[in-house]
Formats: sequence, C-alpha cells, structure tokens
Amino acid sequence: MNELAVPLVRSSRDAMTRIAIADCDVHPTPNSIADLQPYLDPRWWRHLQTFGAMRRHGCLTGSAYPKGSPGANRRDAAPPGGRKPGSSLDFMQTHHLDPNNVQLGILNMISPHPGGVQNPGLSAAMCAAINDWQVAEWTSRDSRLRASVMVPYEQPMDAAAEIDRRAGDPNFAQVLLLSRTSEPLGGRRYWPIYEAAARANLPIGVHAFGYGGAPLTSSGWPSFYIEEMIGHASCCQSVTTSMIIEGVFDKFPTLRVILVESGFAWVPSLGWRMDKNWKTIKAENPAATRLPSEVLRQSIWFTTHRWRNRRRRRICSTSSNGSAGTG
Repeated sequence: MNELAVPLVRSSRDAMTRIAIADCDVHPTPNSIADLQPYLDPRWWRHLQTFGAMRRHGCLTGSAYPKGSPGANRRDAAPPGGRKPGSSLDFMQTHHLDPNNVQLGILNMISPHPGGVQNPGLSAAMCAAINDWQVAEWTSRDSRLRASVMVPYEQPMDAAAEIDRRAGDPNFAQVLLLSRTSEPLGGRRYWPIYEAAARANLPIGVHAFGYGGAPLTSSGWPSFYIEEMIGHASCCQSVTTSMIIEGVFDKFPTLRVILVESGFAWVPSLGWRMDKNWKTIKAENPAATRLPSEVLRQSIWFTTHRWRNRRRRRICSTSSNGSAGTG
C-alpha cells in the first residue's frame, strides 16, 4: 500500500509561474454502472440488468490478476463517502488538477471499457453512453479536461460511426483503444477505425490492458500479476510492429498513435530489429513502403508512467488515476 508522504497544499505561487502539466492518462470511472443509466438506451439497460456484459474471457467476473490494492489504486485516491477512486470530479480537482497545476487532462476510461464486450450491439451502445457521460459529468464541468472517444473496436464499422459522430467536438481529444484485442491492431479489419480517426483528425490512444480472448503471453497464462504488468511493454511492441509492418501508416499517413502506460525504453531496439528484417524480407508485404524506424519516429508517440517524471517525447505529459496522486 502507498501512503501520502507530502502535504497536498503546495506553494501559493501563481499557476503561471509554475511548470504546467499535461496529464495524458487520467482515469475516470463511474461509481457504479447505474451512473450510465441516464445515457443508455432503456433496451440495453434492461439487457445489462438481465444478462450482464459478457466479455471475451467468458468466465472472467473480475480482474484476471488481483492487484495489491483494489484497482491498483493508492489508498489516498478514494474520495470521501466510500466512492470509487476516479469517480469524483471535485476530489480530482482538489487532490490532483489544482495542486499539480494540471492544465490539460486526457480522460482514458479503461474500467469499464466496453469495446471488448462480446455482444456487438451492447458494446456500441455502452461506448456511446460513456461518451455522453464523459461530456455531461466531466469535460463540461472542467475546461482543463478532454475526453477520449470510446469505441466498440471489435466492431470497426460501428466504431467508425461513433468517431464520425464525435468528429469536431472539442470535448474529445483522441480515440481510445486497448492493447489486447482479438487480432493484432495492424490487421485490416481495424482499418475503418483508422480511416475515421484520420478523417476526424483525432489521434489513436492505445492504452495497456484489455482482454481479447487469448492468453496474455505467446506461451499461455502467467501465474502472477507482476508478470501481467511486465507484459504491457511486450504487448505494445506487438501493437507497434503490427501497425507499422502491415502498412497502417502508409495507408493513412496523417494518422497519429499514442501508446499509453507501456513504457518506451524498448523502442530503440524494436526499431532496429524491424529495420533489419524489413530490409531483408520487405517484398513479403509491399504495403509497408518506408523504413519501420522512420515510421515509428514520425507517427507513434509515448506517454510516461508517473507524473513526477515529466519528460515525454515531444510534449510534457504524465500518467495518473484521475484522483489523488496515483501512478
């Protein structure tokens, strides 16, 4: 467990004289699924109450790997009154945005992220409801916050339609996918999502986590949560390789991808390995026309994992839980 070691009350210096933070990974969450009811079609609300939301891991009723604390949250992240961490805007403002001088916060709602819900209609309906909820409960109440467009990524045509609906809306800064999908994200079945994102001039944020129905490693299920955590980097290496080698950025040259909460120390060696093999066997896939490391440098961005480490490629950024000092 983590204890808060420094007081939240900072210096009274004017915010303009302090380092401004762009937090690229704020995690809001409903206090309960009932928070989404006003934004969800009654048919799908009845469906949720009767059948629930079946995930691609059919027997999974909770986290596949229980964390050392609920949701991997810090103990001081829980708002008063027993609410879930990340469910109170007021608490987030007083315990994170204000004291840390966060001038831009990107909302990445990963719990729940209904993009991988097995029922395609429910997945699309829940994503649309969450997008409405983000605007009503978060971005319209604090101008520092921008939402991510939640999409049913396993139904790419429905996902593209949702992106088109949100295109041009200043409440949204990116499209949010998770890194563990049913197929590698470079596959052509996902290209309608990228086409819609490029059309809307929205980057794609790929956040670690998710369950696509397959084991978390290439050789099966690991035994411990720490193995899952370490595996985020290798998972996003696969995402990077798939998207570059399958020619996503050659087809959509204006598309930008941001890998969130998966590190970046692995990037140089991966770029070298892709280049080495591409030069030898690039004829296998003529769609990938550029040196992979060149595409990587131009089209893929990374966030850091903790707000105290303010360096990030091309922009100052952070990662947090959307409430008091997480990471």
